Amino acid sequence: MPTTTHDPVALAETLRPALLRVSRRLRQEAQKAGVSALDALLLNQIGRNPGVGVCDLADREQLSRPTMSGHIKRLEAAGWIARADSATDGRRSGLAVTPAGQAQLEAIRQHRNDWLAARLAKLPEDARRQLDAAAGPLLQLLSLDA
Repeated sequence: MPTTTHDPVALAETLRPALLRVSRRLRQEAQKAGVSALDALLLNQIGRNPGVGVCDLADREQLSRPTMSGHIKRLEAAGWIARADSATDGRRSGLAVTPAGQAQLEAIRQHRNDWLAARLAKLPEDARRQLDAAAGPLLQLLSLDA
């Protein structure tokens, strides 16, 4: 049910349920790759920010530091991430995704892309064009918080 107004509240009411449902389905696809949604998020964050510390990661993801530490230990035990000493501060270590973790990230991306591409292929070309045009503004929404 598309909105015919440019009212932000009405548009939010229309977009929110759709975005939440698509996001939920994409998280479920990560689980098909054998990874929890949180593990996928953490692997992705560490991959985008090599050298990030556990405390910084906890703050970014709004998790307690002890909770984050437990998740990091589990990801280390799985061989998906590793700690590396900081080049500038010998008291700190940063996190990096291992080759096994990269393979896991790729499997997650593949499952998610396959799910989404299969559904996009069933849409009419005009609908795909509209979604393509909407991708940029949707990404802009994320940068407005910064």
